[in-house]
Amino acid sequence: MNDKPISKAVALKAFEKLDAYLREPLTLIMGGGTSMLLAHGYPLSTSDVDALPRQTSFEAIDAHVKQVAQDLDLPPDWLNPYFASFTHVLPADYGRRLISVFQGRSLQVEALGREEMLIMKCFAHRPKDLGHARALLKLGVNLNIVESAIESCRDRGVPGADQAIEFLDDLIDESEA
Repeated sequence: MNDKPISKAVALKAFEKLDAYLREPLTLIMGGGTSMLLAHGYPLSTSDVDALPRQTSFEAIDAHVKQVAQDLDLPPDWLNPYFASFTHVLPADYGRRLISVFQGRSLQVEALGREEMLIMKCFAHRPKDLGHARALLKLGVNLNIVESAIESCRDRGVPGADQAIEFLDDLIDESEA
């Protein structure tokens, strides 16, 4: 099996293939690196597409995902729901800022908006997230939404919220220097 990185062209081709297999409408909500690539113009290659199906469970589409993997020589988990464990940090109105990145016959793919991507990068606060976070700031992020969401997480006792606030504060300080 080829472990080729998922570029913009590969992601779009995979969505086209998945769309061809679907018989019912499906919307995927996408985060992660592919969201940075397709919705926010950040040039990168990633190893997977982090997305959650809106209308059904991931298990209901997994056979199609694996068939696309076989068709395009991608890893079987090229599309996965791994970022679901982080969606609890998103503000309730995140859906208003989703960005459509693919529209097929049955498949629609929507990426998290800039604010939500920055929130997730702040919670992850990995060294590789710093470049993504800087790029999101340069694109123009509503910092009130980001700060409010992270503070709400802190108030609810969400683990990592204090570190997320520190990451954001350091990022803002750096951008103002």
